[in-house]
Amino acid sequence: MNYGARANSLSVQAQRSGLLSATVNVIAQGEAVAASTAAGSPASFDIERFSQFQGSITRNGSVLGNIVSAELMYSNNLEKIEVIRSDGRIADADPGVIKCSGTLNARFQDTSLVDQAIARTPCEIAFGWTIDASRSLLFTAHRVFLPRGNRQIQGPGGIQMPFAWQAALDPVLNKTFTAVLTNDVASY
Repeated sequence: MNYGARANSLSVQAQRSGLLSATVNVIAQGEAVAASTAAGSPASFDIERFSQFQGSITRNGSVLGNIVSAELMYSNNLEKIEVIRSDGRIADADPGVIKCSGTLNARFQDTSLVDQAIARTPCEIAFGWTIDASRSLLFTAHRVFLPRGNRQIQGPGGIQMPFAWQAALDPVLNKTFTAVLTNDVASY
């Protein structure tokens, strides 16, 4: 059993097929073998995973077309406080400056993303997956800046352009990132 745990980072890959998966990096103070659970009597839930096919990416509330693949990364940039202790454990993990970034690999259709990158204006990027009206997952980066992009032409089948975006603190909302899970569970 791990204790003193803090979530350090979250990474989600968006693609056209397969089931949605996320990688969560956790830093814990220590671990111990537990004879029983410390969570009491946990209830079991039926799990229905989100399909990548049920996903969408929006920019400023409008569907962003021709995205071949994307990645979303959020990090608390935790710093382990490694002190001299007789039990060998860390003292804690201090939160650092958060970082929200990712990539958008766009099949070139128009100049909207390039124009925004050149103008250096921020936008809101949202990654969402929906099963039905009562089950959805939405990650929103509120103030995203796009780089000018790599303008290499690769292959005869079309032009793809990667955008390695980075989010900043939205001064109006006073947050950088929001995650919303909607399901039939009243509380956890």
